[in-house]
Amino acid sequence: MKCLAILAAAGALLLTGCASTIRSDVTVFHQWPAQLQEKSYVFGTPAPAEDTLEYRSYQELVAAQLDRLGFSRAGSPGSAKLRVDMSFSTTDRPTRQLQVIDPYWSMSPYWGPYGWPYRGYYPSRYRYRYFGFRPYYDPWMFGPTEYREVIVHNYERKLNVQIADMAGSKLYDVTVQNTSRRQSTPQVMPLLVQSAFKEFPGESGKAKRVELELQ
Repeated sequence: MKCLAILAAAGALLLTGCASTIRSDVTVFHQWPAQLQEKSYVFGTPAPAEDTLEYRSYQELVAAQLDRLGFSRAGSPGSAKLRVDMSFSTTDRPTRQLQVIDPYWSMSPYWGPYGWPYRGYYPSRYRYRYFGFRPYYDPWMFGPTEYREVIVHNYERKLNVQIADMAGSKLYDVTVQNTSRRQSTPQVMPLLVQSAFKEFPGESGKAKRVELELQ
C-alpha cells in the first residue's frame, strides 16, 4: 500500500507539471464611455518594419478578445468608430549564476534504524543523504561543494494595446509586462493578450497582477 501511495503521488506531480503559471503585471488607463453603443473598429497601420506575420498573428489574438467583449471589426476605416493599435517587444536579459555541479544519484534505498529512507551515491567528492524527503550534503567526508558558472536567460515581454476614437482621443490604454525563462514568445503571447482584457475596462490607473495557466 505504501508503494501504491508513492506511485499515486508521483503520478499527481507529473500531471500538475504539465501546466505552469504565467504571471503578468497589467496597468490600465482609460476613459471608457459608459454608454458607448457603436463598437466597430479597425486596426491602425503599423510601421513597415513591424508589419510581420508574427505581428499579424498577435493582432488576431487581440481581435478574438475584442469579439468576446462585443466589438465588431469594420470592413474599412470609413465605417469604423474606433481604432486599435498594438505593439509588443521581447528582450533577452542574460545573467550569470553559480550552479552546483550535479552529483550522481542512486536509486536503491536503504532504510535506516529509525525508519527514515537513506539514499546516497558516493563519487570522489560528494555525499548526499536523504532523511525523509530532505536532502542533506555532508562536506566533511569528501570536501567542499564545487560550482560552475552558467548563463540564465530571462525574457522580458511587453505588450501594449490602445483603443481610440477616430478623432484620436484615447479611450483605453493597457500595458502587460511579463518576465520568464520561456524563450518562445508565440507560446506566451495568448495569455498576455488575455491578461490585457481581463475585467475590461477595469479600474483606471491601477496596476494588478494577473495569473493564468499555460498548458
